[in-house]
Amino acid sequence: MTMEAFPASMNVRAARDAYLAVNGFTVEAYDAKWTPASLFGLELKVPNTAAHRRAIMWHDLHHVATGYGTDLRGEGEISAWELRRGLAGLDLYVSAIVVTIALTGLAIAPMRTWRAWQAGAGTAGNLFSCPPTDYEAMLDIDVAELRRRLDVPAHGLTRERGLHSTAPTQPVPAPRCIA
Repeated sequence: MTMEAFPASMNVRAARDAYLAVNGFTVEAYDAKWTPASLFGLELKVPNTAAHRRAIMWHDLHHVATGYGTDLRGEGEISAWELRRGLAGLDLYVSAIVVTIALTGLAIAPMRTWRAWQAGAGTAGNLFSCPPTDYEAMLDIDVAELRRRLDVPAHGLTRERGLHSTAPTQPVPAPRCIA
């Protein structure tokens, strides 16, 4: 199963909510004590520390902006893109997760991960260093503005957007675009 790119005119909150729904994730999970994860089909739970919670919220907006998927290849791509943009604002625990997933992506999808690393070049940075107080305001802009702030092309960075292995198999209707 794959997910479609979010239209530039879509509100970031609506895009984030659609991204979460398609993947079987929820906003409430941001506050969970443990976060589900999977690696090579092995289901894990990782501690959802305050720093991890904050990083996941921003990471999900990176998915919205770039279009990278949530399958292992897509997570490798987005982690390589994030790593190239810098890990300022992340603690050692979350930085280790990003590096590990980027290296995993390099091992299983080297060309895609390399292209994502290359796409991360530049000075725009990422959202990890944004103060937590900026999150709600970021949800109120449109996807085009989010991409502009991150110096991501208007259509995102990829056309290959696979979903993780435990994503719902029934399609979830995307909310209407908010102009």
